[in-house]
Amino acid sequence: MSAGFRAAFGREPQVSASAPGRVNLLGEHTDYNDGFVLPIALPQQTTVSLARAAAGVFTLHSDNLGRAARFTLDRAPDEPFARYVFGCLHEIVRAGHAVPPLDIHVTSDVPIGVGLSSSAALEVATLRALARLLDLRLDGVEIAQMAQRAEIEHAGVRCGIMDQMASSLADTEHALFLDTRTLQTRLIDLPADTTVLVLDSGIERSLAASAFNERRRECEEASARLGVASLRDVESLAAVEALPEPWRRRVRHVVSENDRVRRAVQSMQAPLFGSLMNESHASLRDDYEVSVPALDRLVALLQARPAVHGARLTGAGFGGACVALCAAAAAGDVAASVLADYARGGGAGRLLAPTGLNPPSPSPRS
Repeated sequence: MSAGFRAAFGREPQVSASAPGRVNLLGEHTDYNDGFVLPIALPQQTTVSLARAAAGVFTLHSDNLGRAARFTLDRAPDEPFARYVFGCLHEIVRAGHAVPPLDIHVTSDVPIGVGLSSSAALEVATLRALARLLDLRLDGVEIAQMAQRAEIEHAGVRCGIMDQMASSLADTEHALFLDTRTLQTRLIDLPADTTVLVLDSGIERSLAASAFNERRRECEEASARLGVASLRDVESLAAVEALPEPWRRRVRHVVSENDRVRRAVQSMQAPLFGSLMNESHASLRDDYEVSVPALDRLVALLQARPAVHGARLTGAGFGGACVALCAAAAAGDVAASVLADYARGGGAGRLLAPTGLNPPSPSPRS
């Protein structure tokens, strides 16, 4: 990883740190409603390397984007990608620590714009690197909280804390059961003989430019109408039915999704887990209205395979990726056949996880 920093700045970095992307198995759009989520970390990582700068400015170089940004802490950079790092720097300052001008290099194999939390991986890796450079003691929860504030306040995405907690605390072998109100976590074994299959629909989406913030606003309005602090406090769907649209459907999704997560954790059996994933996609499509036709088609192709226990869109929606719980021995064949059928219908999908499989698929888009 130091080769990229050396190419950009002509010297070695002082520190480097990495953080993974994540895929969410269940619990979509519940984290900013104080609900329950069940993500798992991906093998793909973002790495941030940095060193104190000779000049009095911050220089950020992104290998993946092939762009650089120069800025000071007095003014947010114009480049959108740099604002995530800028926000992390400000969080360290807010915590009472001086941050010197830095040369910063970022490289990543976490896919961007497909719902696998590339932004959280960048934030967590940046904060880990800063903690190492400045000899700060920050635990995983503190890093996640700082990363979330950086994204909300400086990147303009009113995200919940799931992505940052998953990037900071999850691993690739277990699902992370997270109560986003209390921030209590528990690692859960996946059902036996299964693997998590993640396919990109080929449809780009941007959280900040999508209806993500609109959905969050609708949830806040629904909470006010129901007289609760958050939709986490709605325990019965009976109270939801009196709401006018679209609030009725939005709340119905959140309440039923929280229930699906709790049921999955109580009995991590593949058939039940898969059925809950299928229900989740239908709810996201019909009640929360964050799916698109390409996602629906890719999910349907996955659900039709006997080796697939269940499938759903993952991430905020409006494009991006699908996740499936699949029999481990059949994952390669499932990925190959689904992507081939998807391509015959005009789709441009690709395999994102598990890594190591090599099904035939179109070249990844840039």
